[in-house]
Amino acid sequence: MSDASAPAAWLLMTVGDNRQHGGNSGYDDQVDVYYTWDSTVPNHANIKVGDPIVLWDKDRLLGLSVVEEITSEVKEKLLFKCSRCGMAGIKARKNKSPLYKCYKCGAEFDVPESQTVTVTEYRSRHDAAWTSLENLLPGADLRGLCVAPKSQLSMRPLRWEAFSAALAVKGADRAIERVGHRAPDFFFPQGHRLEIVRVRRGQRRFREHLLASQGESCAFTGEAPSRVLEAGHLYSYAQLGVHHEHGGLLLRRDVHRLFDDGWLAVDPNTLRVDVADPLEGYPQYARLHDQRLRAELRDSQVEWLGHHWAEHRAS
Repeated sequence: MSDASAPAAWLLMTVGDNRQHGGNSGYDDQVDVYYTWDSTVPNHANIKVGDPIVLWDKDRLLGLSVVEEITSEVKEKLLFKCSRCGMAGIKARKNKSPLYKCYKCGAEFDVPESQTVTVTEYRSRHDAAWTSLENLLPGADLRGLCVAPKSQLSMRPLRWEAFSAALAVKGADRAIERVGHRAPDFFFPQGHRLEIVRVRRGQRRFREHLLASQGESCAFTGEAPSRVLEAGHLYSYAQLGVHHEHGGLLLRRDVHRLFDDGWLAVDPNTLRVDVADPLEGYPQYARLHDQRLRAELRDSQVEWLGHHWAEHRAS
């Protein structure tokens, strides 16, 4: 028997306005930052901090990440149901009248019955490790990679090894590596899940500290709106399990990903940026080469940058 508390991988559907299900008014999702669901959804209590997640819109892959934090709130929710059979399995149609059709009993109607219920609403954050992989895999392939390929659920268990192999064929190995850094419990089941939860709970304070000390500025590119700046660790927090006060820099979201992957690095002797060969064809990144960082660094930050340099440039 499998361990229900062990990390799992999930395929999560987020469809925005492209939805037919009429039983509720949908959910507030920001695909690269957070995902929302409630206690009416099958598997609602099974997704955990540290689980790898893959988001799609029914037609295509959008991206992947790791659940960093889950918050919950008790709320009132308006549900809609069939006026004949009372079931919630109704579809809103775009080009037909009456507007709704029940796919349980076949009834058609313009105005469904409504009911207010108390639910627990959950919201998971996953922006720290988010990697956009839009259109890399079609919806049909993603369905086939689920534990139950014919499932219609919005939160479906995913066969992670098969999914990883499919990404590798597309040359997206780096995305899998990033998830591995953020979710060691998943890849190494004897890891310390409680430690990872504690670390991520401090992420917001860590970012606020960097904003207060460094201002609204990316260390590589300069001034930027705070909403696109992330708290980038200069070390693997998944391995060390702590937020060092001077162990990070504010980085623009795209720069953060490239730094984590080693495509951007900083020579600890000159404090100048080194741009990896694959980025030379992109002027916005190529012009960073040999530029000094925009942030004033402490000795401890230079030391961390040295470790990063040794990992990605020593050879």
